[in-house]
Amino acid sequence: MSFTHERNSGSNKYPDIDGIAVSFIEASADGSEPNIPHSMIDMPSLAELKRMMRLLRAAIFPGFFGPTRANGESRKRQLASSFDEIFRILTEQIRLGICFSDESAGDSCERCEESALDMACDFMKRLPAVRGLLDGDVLAAYEGDPAAKSKAETIFCYPSVHIMTNHRVAHELHRLSVPVIPRIISEMGHSNTGIDIHPAASIGEEFFIDHGTGVVIGETAVIGNRCRLYQGVTLGALSFPKDPDGVLIKGMPRHPILEDNVTVYSGTTILGRVTIGAGSVIGGNVWITEDVPPGSKIVQQRSTAPSGEDNLLGKKR
Repeated sequence: MSFTHERNSGSNKYPDIDGIAVSFIEASADGSEPNIPHSMIDMPSLAELKRMMRLLRAAIFPGFFGPTRANGESRKRQLASSFDEIFRILTEQIRLGICFSDESAGDSCERCEESALDMACDFMKRLPAVRGLLDGDVLAAYEGDPAAKSKAETIFCYPSVHIMTNHRVAHELHRLSVPVIPRIISEMGHSNTGIDIHPAASIGEEFFIDHGTGVVIGETAVIGNRCRLYQGVTLGALSFPKDPDGVLIKGMPRHPILEDNVTVYSGTTILGRVTIGAGSVIGGNVWITEDVPPGSKIVQQRSTAPSGEDNLLGKKR
C-alpha cells in the first residue's frame, strides 16, 4: 500500500507535492528568499551556544547553576575545565558565524579559523571584568527590590540577572566584532525573559530591570551607572533615516542616552537620540521625545481638555 493511498483513503484529494517543491526552487532562483550562505550545512549551533551559556552561568555564579560550590585548588580545577570547554565551543561557533556572515569565505578558510581563535582568546581575557559587572547587577537587584530576601534569590529567580548575564556576554562579543553570535545569545535571553536588549547597547554598572517583561533597549542606547527600569519600558528610535535611494541607514545613533542614576517607571516610551539627565525620575506611561535636564521628575498630569474630556500630559517637577 502506497503512502499516498494510506493518507488519502476515501478521498481523491492530494496536494501537488512535486509542484510545491518546484515553486520553492523557483522562488529561490528569483531572489524571493534570502541568500542561503554556502555554509548552510555548518551554521552556528543553537544547542552548542546554549550549552556554552550554561557553562558560563555556572562559572560566573558558582554553586548556583553548576556543580556544588568548591573551594581552593578544587575550584580552580573546576573553573579551568569549564573555561577550556567554553573556549572550545566559542572558537568553533565564531568560526561558523564568520562563514555564515561572509559568503566569500570557505568552510575550511584558514583566515576564518585564525580570526575565530583571536576573538575567542580576547573574550576569555575579558571574563573577569564581565563577572565584576554581573556582581554589580546582582547587588542592584537585591538593594533595589524590597521583596528580595537575598542576593542568592535574585541570581536564581530574577529575569534581570538572567538577561544581563546574556547581555554582558553578548556585548563583549559584539565589541570584538564577532558576527551573528552576539545576536543569537541576546535572543536566547529575550525568549526566556521577555526582555529585548540589543547586544550593541551600552549599559553601565549596577543595572536593574524590575519585573522586566516587555522592556526593549535598542541598538545604540547608552545607559549610565546605577540606572533602573521597570516593565514595559521602551528605549527606541523615533525615526529611521534613509539614504537618497530609500534604503535604511544602519548604525546611526538613534536611541536614548540615560545618564547615571536614572529611574524609568513602567510603560514609558523614550524615543530618539535624546538625553535623560543624571538623577532624573520618569514616571509611568510617559512618552518622551525631547531631552530631559538632570534631576528632573516627569510624571503624568491630569488636565481637562476644552471638550471636557480628561487628557494625560507629561509634566516636569
